[in-house]
Amino acid sequence: MRRKTIYLDYAATTPVDKKVLDAMLPFLKGKFGNPSSLHAFGQEAKVAVEKARESVAEFLKCSPLEVLFTSGATEANNLALKGVLLQQKERPHVITSAIEHESVLDVIKELENEGAVEASFIAPNKEGLVSVEDVRRAIKSNTKLISLMYANSEVGSVQPIAEMGKIAGKANVLFHTDAVQAANYLECSVKMLHADLLTLSSHKIYGPKGVGVLYVKEGTPLSAILRGGGQEQDMRSGTENVAGIVGMGEAVAELSNPKHQVRHVALRQLRDRLAKELGKVPGVSVTGTMGNRLPNNVHVVIEGVEGRDMVQLLDRKGIAVSTGSACSERSQSPSHVLLAMGYSEKEALSALRMTLGKETSKDDIATTVKAFKVAVEQLRQAQ
Repeated sequence: MRRKTIYLDYAATTPVDKKVLDAMLPFLKGKFGNPSSLHAFGQEAKVAVEKARESVAEFLKCSPLEVLFTSGATEANNLALKGVLLQQKERPHVITSAIEHESVLDVIKELENEGAVEASFIAPNKEGLVSVEDVRRAIKSNTKLISLMYANSEVGSVQPIAEMGKIAGKANVLFHTDAVQAANYLECSVKMLHADLLTLSSHKIYGPKGVGVLYVKEGTPLSAILRGGGQEQDMRSGTENVAGIVGMGEAVAELSNPKHQVRHVALRQLRDRLAKELGKVPGVSVTGTMGNRLPNNVHVVIEGVEGRDMVQLLDRKGIAVSTGSACSERSQSPSHVLLAMGYSEKEALSALRMTLGKETSKDDIATTVKAFKVAVEQLRQAQ
């Protein structure tokens, strides 16, 4: 009999929802037209793309004309940053935090190293929260963009983005937020967040991989970084991934389902139970804050144990977890997020992230807690 596997890495990616797959399948088969084509095949695809755009616009509470589809959140973040900063006549100043995703941090560091921008990287507190006042104080006369993540992909801390967006607006500075991890659980009205630019990712919300969105407020000056056929209002050239876009539209529509909100309550309860039980293990502590935190995130540091060893041992027991962001997990380096929060390199290397999803059950939590305790003991004894 095949052993049941438990997936607790929903922050890395989510399974494609059945409704999403059903919506996509026709566009992987008979409805294969290119949206730029004028014949019936092409126009059928174009209608589907625009329907998905309307779905995203409804979720963000914006105009469909303000929604650009990309190949994913990485491209969307690159477009937001480079599209604003590289068109400035004088060397601009950009503000971000030290705990952003690599697709934001690495772009800004690259531009800074090239001398194209001046950058401020705001450090968070021990709970993984960035101070609103620190953002306010960092603004200069040449500040052109503030880019801050809505919810952290590792420790799950939720930033006061609306307040930060309001500060940016008053200072006449463009404001971008990476809402990839937040979209599943938090309000993403761009007006409420005071966002000029906002990034989404399909595969974090039970949609397919390879599709993202950049919201661009009407009138926001932005230059394209990809040139070609002029798709997506000449801002993102390249033939559209129609099936993927249709899937993302369906996934976003599901976020407005009342059952989705009810599921969050149950998810938070499971998360709290998991965090409480793991915290009882000697030498294990939960990072960040439990108050301003995504309802599915449990992140711990384990004294005397390497996080990578825990991932591999739990995987052999049929439980999938991670050390942090999937994009950086291949690295042997300690988490830049935890280092910025004040943890030592040794502590950062002992981190483990468990993120729950809509398939997570009480039995999954109970099984995981037991396996976790055994794994910690095994690894400590092996040293």
